[in-house]
Amino acid sequence: MIVRILGEGQYDLDDHALDALNGLDTQIELAIEHGDEEMFRTALDGLLASVRSSGTHHELDSLDESDLILPPGDATLDEVRQMLGDEGLIPGRAE
Repeated sequence: MIVRILGEGQYDLDDHALDALNGLDTQIELAIEHGDEEMFRTALDGLLASVRSSGTHHELDSLDESDLILPPGDATLDEVRQMLGDEGLIPGRAE
């Protein structure tokens, strides 16, 4: 799976990494629902750190499409709220 962090680049991740990402995605959604900036920041930082540590950089000159697109680390709660779909930032997760 190819995950893009906006403004940073693409990372290759194994599909099993989705479980950890899904938990953090749920925390981001809850933080946005409650307007909890501290929880939001912690969850977003954790999500991006997990992608960076679990993945490897995708080739820079590749034109491969990203499977997931995540906000940059400095995104605001409102910016991420606008990016959320019905299934959060990570579609297809188990509830």
